[in-house]
Amino acid sequence: MKKHNFSAGPSILPPEVLIKASQAVVDLDDSGLSLIEISHRSKAFVDIMENARALALELLGLEGKGYKALFLQGGASTQFLMVALNLLEKRAGYLNSGAWADKAIKEAKIYDDIYEVGSSKDANYNYIPKGYDVPSDYDYLHVTSNNTIYGTQIKDFPKCDIPLVCDMSSDIFSRTLDFTQFGLIYAGAQKNMGPSGTTLVVVREDILGKVSRKIPSMMDYKIHISKGSMFNTPPVFPIYTSMLTLEWLKGLGGIKAIEKENEKKSRLMYSEIDLNPLFKGFAAKEDRSDMNATFTLENENLKDTFESMLKEAGISGVNGHRSVGGYRASMYNAMPLDSVKVLVEVMSELESKA
Repeated sequence: MKKHNFSAGPSILPPEVLIKASQAVVDLDDSGLSLIEISHRSKAFVDIMENARALALELLGLEGKGYKALFLQGGASTQFLMVALNLLEKRAGYLNSGAWADKAIKEAKIYDDIYEVGSSKDANYNYIPKGYDVPSDYDYLHVTSNNTIYGTQIKDFPKCDIPLVCDMSSDIFSRTLDFTQFGLIYAGAQKNMGPSGTTLVVVREDILGKVSRKIPSMMDYKIHISKGSMFNTPPVFPIYTSMLTLEWLKGLGGIKAIEKENEKKSRLMYSEIDLNPLFKGFAAKEDRSDMNATFTLENENLKDTFESMLKEAGISGVNGHRSVGGYRASMYNAMPLDSVKVLVEVMSELESKA
C-alpha cells in the first residue's frame, strides 16, 4: 500500500515524476543509455540543465529581469557560506526565525559583522519576528521564508533598499509572490522540487562582484553563471528530477494553481487542530505555515492509540522534530488533498474514542 507521506524532507514527489525519473535511470529517452551514465557535457544533459534553469525563472516570473538560475551542490547549508562570501563586504542583517536561520547566522559570522535584526528564539521560534528596522547601509538582509521545524512562515516580507536574500528551501514554488523583491533566493531541492543533492539558486546579477575579498572558484556565483551551472560535474539525477517536477507544476497551471491547492490543505489541517480539543497548534496563528503544520497531543495517555491509528491508516512521517515534539504534517506541493483528509479523519476519530 502506498503510504500517505508527510515527511518534512526528503519528501513526497508527484507519482508521474517518480515514474519518469525511474525510467530515465534505466534508459533516458530511448537513447540506450542511463541518465546517470551519460556525459554531463552531452547535448542530452546540457538540454536538461538549460530547461531546468529556464523553467525555474519562468515559474517565478523572473525571465528577462536580470536573474540567473543555478543548480548547485552542497545543500542550503553551503549557501549560508556562499551568500556571505559573495555579498558581505562590511555588515549584514539576519532575521533569526528558526534553527536554519540561526545556522546561517553562525556561518556568516565567520567573515564579518552580522547583526540580528529580530529573533523569536525566546519563544522557541513559534512566531515570526516583526517591527524590526533594517539599516540602509547593510550589504543585504537575510530571511528564511518558511521554518520547517517550527511550522512558521513569513506572510509579509520586509521592504528594504538593500538586497533581500531568502532561504526558501521548504516553500519554494508554493505560493504567489513578487519574486523581484529578492536579490537572491536559494532552496534545497528535497522539499518541493526533487531528491536531495542539488540546490536551486536564483540571483540578480547586478548584486554580484561588489566584494573586495577573493572568492574561491567553487564558491563564486559569477563563475557558476559563466559556466552555465556546470563548472564541475553536476548532480544529474536530482537536477533531472527537479526539471520533471517543474514541468509537472507548469502543467498544473504554475504557482498560482498550486497555491490554491496548498491553501485547501492547510485550511483543512488547521481547522481540525483548532476544533479538536485533543490537539494544540504550536505556531502562532498569524504565522502558521501552509507547508508544515506543527501540533501536539494534549493527552499523552492517548499517544500509543493515536500512533497505532496513524500506522493503520498508512500515514508516515508525522513525528515532530525533537526540538518541538508532538507532530508535524508537511504538506508540500505534491501532497494530495486526499492524504490530508485521511490524517484529519484519524484525528477526528481519536476524539470520538477519547
